[in-house]
Amino acid sequence: MRVAVRVSIIIPVLNEAAGIAEFLRSLAAVRTPSVELIVVDGGSADQTMTLSAPHVDRVVQSAKGRATQMNAGAAVACGSVLLFLHADTRLPPGALEAMDHAIAQGATWGRFDVTLEGRSPWLKLVATMMNWRSRLTGIATGDQAMFVTRAAFNAVGGFPPIALMEDITLSKLLKKRAYPACLRQRVVTSGRRWERHGVLRTILLMWRLRLAYFLGADPNQLAQQYAHVPHSKS
Repeated sequence: MRVAVRVSIIIPVLNEAAGIAEFLRSLAAVRTPSVELIVVDGGSADQTMTLSAPHVDRVVQSAKGRATQMNAGAAVACGSVLLFLHADTRLPPGALEAMDHAIAQGATWGRFDVTLEGRSPWLKLVATMMNWRSRLTGIATGDQAMFVTRAAFNAVGGFPPIALMEDITLSKLLKKRAYPACLRQRVVTSGRRWERHGVLRTILLMWRLRLAYFLGADPNQLAQQYAHVPHSKS
């Protein structure tokens, strides 16, 4: 008899062939009969799906878009708790136990603190700011490995089908129901996105995009601005 799935870890991917197998192997220790791994591919042009298949319980194809992909994963997941994990983010030891404890104490959703891994000394400051802001506002980002009970996720309708800020919007919806569990265990996330365009430039860009979003700007237009940032010359 199959043990009931307690946690479904949902991983949206797109063209991650270079590192997906190594990343998924790092999750082997948490892949038990009560924890399933689901990769959701948004139309990769490389071998991401083929390389993922041996290491997960299910590979799902969906339309491109992180919100769309994560909703597709949630739709087929068997777990009573959904953990959304980016393919460049590593869980710390004891992460699932800490999450289980928070839920046993009454939490319906939450996130982890984050460490940004990379060469720039600014990344430590960025991570500290992210963690403080999240703790003060009750708003989580995808880099912080958001988790939510299936009941709460379904109650708010899942991730909104928008191209950017889907994590912030989901946080706002969930926060109306309950404050998040802000776990101090740190996931480790690659700082490549920050270093690619320059850390300070990316900080200013994200502040500008978030301000525009809160003032009512179209997330699809903001996503286009985010995607077309010129590469750093440094």
